[in-house]
Amino acid sequence: MICDICGSKEAKIRRITRTYGKGEDLLVIENIPVVSCLHCGESYLTAETLHEIERIKRNRKSVAVERCVEVANFA
Repeated sequence: MICDICGSKEAKIRRITRTYGKGEDLLVIENIPVVSCLHCGESYLTAETLHEIERIKRNRKSVAVERCVEVANFA
């Protein structure tokens, strides 16, 4: 894959988990594809991925499943 930042062919897709909101409104999205470049060190989300995240956030009631998750406070 070609990096949009530096043009290197060393970019790879990796999968991450991100949280949006907090408390009762917390939403966790898993397996988000992120482009990571081994050459320049940049990581970024494509426009298509950002649109899909927004769609998931808008439709969270119909696409998300409820799971219990442990939460720790870093303090």
